[in-house]
Amino acid sequence: MSDICIGIDVSKDRLDVATWPEIRHLSIANDEAGIKELVKTLLPIRASRIVLEATGGYEMPAVAAMADASLPVVVANPRQTRDFARSTGLLAKTDRIDAVALARFAEAIKPEIRAMPDTLAQELSNIVVRRRQVVTMLTAEKNRRQMPTSSNMQKEIDMHIEWLEQALQRLNDELKTMIRNSPAWREKDDLLQTVKGIGPNTSALLISELPELGRLDRREIAMMAGLAPVNRDSGRFRGERHIFGGRAAVRSALYMATLTAIKRNPVIKAFYHRLRADGKKFKVAITACMRKLLVRLNAMLRDGMPWTENIA
Repeated sequence: MSDICIGIDVSKDRLDVATWPEIRHLSIANDEAGIKELVKTLLPIRASRIVLEATGGYEMPAVAAMADASLPVVVANPRQTRDFARSTGLLAKTDRIDAVALARFAEAIKPEIRAMPDTLAQELSNIVVRRRQVVTMLTAEKNRRQMPTSSNMQKEIDMHIEWLEQALQRLNDELKTMIRNSPAWREKDDLLQTVKGIGPNTSALLISELPELGRLDRREIAMMAGLAPVNRDSGRFRGERHIFGGRAAVRSALYMATLTAIKRNPVIKAFYHRLRADGKKFKVAITACMRKLLVRLNAMLRDGMPWTENIA
């Protein structure tokens, strides 16, 4: 690898690329042909890091292509990169300036390079996200069905509910097929579903949205999901600890899984009731149970062992 760092500012239609410390620019279309050209251009440079911001999904095709090519790509938190830009005096904001700021961020901060989802993993993630969207729409339509309205509108809603239910079934089938066709994913899925509280949909979400599961230590995996308590201390002030950041979709899935686990899983149930008996509030107790469940899942995949009550 060289000492060159690369920043890529992502928009719906364009990818603006900048190198650092020698500043060079490249603007390319954010489509299949443009991404192929981008990878072809970046490979000979052998950059130490390539940093993009998370932009709600527009960055993922480029990220997947660069991951497939084994390029050292990092998806950074936009708030962190923008705070860095301000700290260096870059107050103006254009696509080129943002790309340079990302390259400088890569050189100064040296964000950790983690395994990025390849094309197949990204497709799995897309299905998981789409399934979540369909479930949200289906819940909204069922709620509307309970409201007083004309018979014609009820029929219209019923037709949409039927269509959404069929779409949901198709997505469930696609998820099952993709996971069962991959030996690595199938092994993870089989292990995760030995846990009371983890069903096929939660398992699929964890596989796609938290691929680091089983590869990190307990503190790191808790931070990934935003379940590690953060200190709020300064001077004589001693504040409460709060969870912060992390992957919201993973945290939401773990919340629902934990609600089931505190009813059906002996380990999580006993832990929850002990915390409540000690006077912990519901939110504190449920968050601690989510973290405990996540740490257990991490240990299971790390060791390749199904759920047991005495897993480390």
